[in-house]
Amino acid sequence: MEHERGDRKYDRNSVRPSSRRSHERQQDIPSGISIKKEPLSPERTKWDSGNEAQEFERKNDKKKAAKGKEKPNFALSGKLAEETNTFRGVVIRYSEPPEARIPKKRWRFYVFKDNENMPTLYMHRQSAYLIGRDRKVCDLAVDHPSCSKQHAALQYRLVPYEKADGRRARAVRPYIIDLGSSNETFVNNKPIEPQRYVELREKDVLKFGFSSREYVLLHDESKDDILDDDYQED
Repeated sequence: MEHERGDRKYDRNSVRPSSRRSHERQQDIPSGISIKKEPLSPERTKWDSGNEAQEFERKNDKKKAAKGKEKPNFALSGKLAEETNTFRGVVIRYSEPPEARIPKKRWRFYVFKDNENMPTLYMHRQSAYLIGRDRKVCDLAVDHPSCSKQHAALQYRLVPYEKADGRRARAVRPYIIDLGSSNETFVNNKPIEPQRYVELREKDVLKFGFSSREYVLLHDESKDDILDDDYQED
């Protein structure tokens, strides 16, 4: 049937193909079933065209890959960890190494001041001794004003060595380390490099700062020959 509207004629059965297909699709859906359309996200709406959509997806892929990567570990370790070591409210400038051990030998300091004998210091009951002016934290107090509050540390370390017959063994040996003191640590009247372990030998003489006291390192079995302190863990 044709209708006239103005000077144009329209056929009721003549509709545009796109409208007809849309009408047919709607009729194919069974009754009682509704189709839910998910709303587009603002980002997708913004980028939902050509190269911009591809760029958006590429950036998202990069973000996901970055999340999957292992993050760097900025935890304190080594020398930095020492700054967090506190005792009695005082930050300790030294931390013992993993190879720290209590010695079997009974090491001791024989102390002399102006050729006068001072009380003997027994230095074998623990693996390390902090040396300095701060009596709150130091194991061996040196009161001379030229000495730093935390001047040096005596450290016993389990270290490998080679015997005379070529066999390998381990022994606990004494070491001294200067903790960056203002006026240095001396072994046999020679200043040692700060922040580095220096192995001590029997009869070595230590001095700290400008103090006149001398600390002679010996043990209960001291002889002319140095004895190896072999070590075996249980």
